[in-house]
Amino acid sequence: MYGKNLKEITLAGVLLGVFITLIFTTANVYLGLKVGLTFASSIPAAVFSMAFFKMLGKSSILENNIVQTQVSAAGTLSAVVFIIPSLFFVGYWSGFDFWHTFIICAGGGILGVIFTIPSRIELVEKNQLPYPEGIAAAEVLQLGEKKGEKDIGAKEMLLGAGLASASTFLSQGMKVISDGVEYFFSIGRAIFQIPFGFSLALIGAGWLVGIGVGVAVLVGVLIAWCVLVPIISSLTPASGDIGEIAMDIWKHQVRFIGVGMIGVAAIWTFLNMLKPTIKGLSHSFKFSTSDQKDIPAKWLLLSFLAVVALIIVVFYDFVSKASFSPLITWTFVLVSSLCAVIIGFLISATCGYMAGLVGSSSSPISGIGILGVVLLSLSVLGIAKLFSLELDEGNKQFFIALSLFATSIVFAVATIANDNLQDLKTGMLVGATPWKQEVILMLGCIVGASVIAPVLNLLYEAYGFVGYLPREGMKESNALNAPQAILMAAIAEGIFKSTLNWIHIGIGAVLGILVIGADLVLKRKNLMLPPLAVGMGVYLPPVVTIPIFFGALLAYIAHKRTPKQERENLKRKGTLLASGLIVGESLMGILIAGAIVISVSSGGSEEVFMPSFASSLSSSALSTLGFLFFGASLALIYLYLTKRR
Repeated sequence: MYGKNLKEITLAGVLLGVFITLIFTTANVYLGLKVGLTFASSIPAAVFSMAFFKMLGKSSILENNIVQTQVSAAGTLSAVVFIIPSLFFVGYWSGFDFWHTFIICAGGGILGVIFTIPSRIELVEKNQLPYPEGIAAAEVLQLGEKKGEKDIGAKEMLLGAGLASASTFLSQGMKVISDGVEYFFSIGRAIFQIPFGFSLALIGAGWLVGIGVGVAVLVGVLIAWCVLVPIISSLTPASGDIGEIAMDIWKHQVRFIGVGMIGVAAIWTFLNMLKPTIKGLSHSFKFSTSDQKDIPAKWLLLSFLAVVALIIVVFYDFVSKASFSPLITWTFVLVSSLCAVIIGFLISATCGYMAGLVGSSSSPISGIGILGVVLLSLSVLGIAKLFSLELDEGNKQFFIALSLFATSIVFAVATIANDNLQDLKTGMLVGATPWKQEVILMLGCIVGASVIAPVLNLLYEAYGFVGYLPREGMKESNALNAPQAILMAAIAEGIFKSTLNWIHIGIGAVLGILVIGADLVLKRKNLMLPPLAVGMGVYLPPVVTIPIFFGALLAYIAHKRTPKQERENLKRKGTLLASGLIVGESLMGILIAGAIVISVSSGGSEEVFMPSFASSLSSSALSTLGFLFFGASLALIYLYLTKRR
């Protein structure tokens, strides 16, 4: 398509890919911990690459494709933060071990590539799946090849990054504006909350997920704070600050209702995709690979054996610390590691097909995580009963941790399986060589895996997690939520300790079924109410979820106000600006975190950038200033994207 003499893998391209990978993986880890979402990095990576090579006076579509392939793999792999922090929450880790985390992420990611290669011909070349993100990335790459085309979108990314980084520095660094406001009030004994968050990264996330998901998140917030919290607070009146009472009810009761809703919605989404997936995969298990196009089968086998051996080694290191007999130790090692690999293999093609249908960002990874936690917890529990091991507190903690550790492998496989075929679709459309992309995907997994543990440790030391603060006197309002990891930990603990709040989870399951029914009815009218997004609206703090709705609403209004012939351009530029918002806030958050950790470790204050006058500003003044900056930023974003060219 673009000439056989074009270079694909070059040293400059690989080094650029490594640099962007480090940035986007870091940003995705931050966003995943903050709100439980990650963003697709293919398109912004392609824009970065094209802008860089055009500055050097050269640009090859295949070289740019290799860069975005490498970055997209690492960006997708960062979704393992939905499970890895759970080892911290169950009390097994006090920090994030680099080598364990690295091997889980890199090994699982490479297996995700290996497992989906045999499906490439059937699912990418023969099957007419939409591959929305893969096709969009190819369109951006092709746009960059047009002669005289200078507007590739770098301005939009820089604008978004500049606004979001400024907002984050003013709120989290200097602390001269608020990053959100919560207003509690009561009607009789019933307590309500009106929340408003000022995160521009979440505005970007809302723009990317669209109005359907945005409205569903808002519905979840309304269910939690206009129905559930008011009902429970009116039935169980308590004295004291109404804000503290309401948050206590939400944390210990309503949030478990959200868990039930998420669980039912995730399983429903998974089952809903299963029928077309099985039908679409009916021929792909023939493992028909082409030696001329894909990595040769012998190298795939050798790579597979090497990765599995490495996984067994890291499992042995993990299990050997429990001081069981050699027979029990090796049984735990082999069964848990091989179960993780086998389950990962079984879901890999399924994940690839799902990504082909709805895109990597919309694929139900949470449902796969829940399924993996349950299956692997039951496997570990079966071994414990086989050897008649006592379920005392020490053993329970180990069994829970081992189940979560094994699930992390499944998660890594699933996330990359989601991404691999999407990238190969992009490559097919621009004339890339599949085996070169497959090798680069593996490299992307290795590079991305190298920064996940350090970033997790840095963020914990600087901000802490909700309910888990590293130092006394820290504000929990700045702590990261890590919603999926807390959910996975709760499920594993519930299986071994029988501690799950089944009443509230059951209520949530019923509500989840009702929402699924409402979604089915709405789909007949070409509307939607994604059940998983509704559950997340109940489960997450409202100050976090409300900006997602406003971001989706902003995108919807901009789309409607833009002439039809310009909507594709709006979509592309909006996607890039939204990605810039996420990257800008995430990276500034990381930089501030680094400064805090350095200051505290040397005996200094956490308020590194806070000027002396900031302490004299009242909370109402901070909220007003935060709202003004937030509103001005939204107005600027809207006017910039909708102005007539």
